[in-house]
Amino acid sequence: MQNWDDLRIFLSVARAESLTGAGKALRMDPATVGRRIARLEARLGADLFLKSPQGYGLSEAGARLLPAAEEAETALGAGLSDLTGAGEGLSGTIRIGAPDGCANYLLPQVCAEICDAHPGLEVQILALPRVVDLSRREADLAIAVSRPRTSRLKAEKLSDYRLSLAASGAWLAEHGRPAQRSDLSGARMIGYIPDMIFDAELDYLAELGLTQVPLTSNSVSVQLNWARAGAGLAVVHDFALPAAPELIRVLPGAVSLTRSFWLIRHAQALRDRRLQRFADLLGQGIRREIARLEAHVVKQETAHRATHLLDTKG
Repeated sequence: MQNWDDLRIFLSVARAESLTGAGKALRMDPATVGRRIARLEARLGADLFLKSPQGYGLSEAGARLLPAAEEAETALGAGLSDLTGAGEGLSGTIRIGAPDGCANYLLPQVCAEICDAHPGLEVQILALPRVVDLSRREADLAIAVSRPRTSRLKAEKLSDYRLSLAASGAWLAEHGRPAQRSDLSGARMIGYIPDMIFDAELDYLAELGLTQVPLTSNSVSVQLNWARAGAGLAVVHDFALPAAPELIRVLPGAVSLTRSFWLIRHAQALRDRRLQRFADLLGQGIRREIARLEAHVVKQETAHRATHLLDTKG
């Protein structure tokens, strides 16, 4: 039987695919990490890694050891969680990976609220314009826009959310407000870089039949700020609109997309009571925040229409 410290070092090298990366994660000298791996391989009588100038890749033996090591890691985490008491406040560090729309416009306020209630908790938000790699432990939890297809990951639907076409008031004043979907073909569109759309669920403009997109970015925030600057029309999360008061929804009755957020975890992590408690709070907070922000958008538009009607009558 191998001790946990051996497995901890093995896991770090497997995830970092290098001694240097593992050393940073472990706060150990890379040479020490290399000696520990060599000792472990000698005890097991098998090479766990294929060493090359490109780094350390798992060998066949290493790939067989990986699931058992991850299971031991999860079991240890669950045991420590039980010892600290499930009824006490959450503590320690939890890292969440999320697409940048969710990371920028939902997670900050939701996680701040959780941390207010649990002062011993540290939350890290990893905002990436791609799918977070849980197998390499880039994060403890991930939020995605589609359900994973591997049995090693478990998915829980968090919430549906809506997206709309939007442009700044200045852009609409200069170029005119589209009256129907066919008017969009001549408008300057803002969207994703086509070959960097990491999930088919994000290919919004293709779904609307719009293929000419002169302004593109892999970042939702860049797209939003382009629209705020009066550069063109963009598909925007409704929950992000309260943070961008310059933007006005365009054709809200004719163009409205619905997507879903999924909370992704390793199957073994379902036994981690601390992580489960945090996931429950996170899910509740995200659902509540989406509902609040989307309702705010509708309320604002209703107020603007009422004001415009009064001005017209006056």
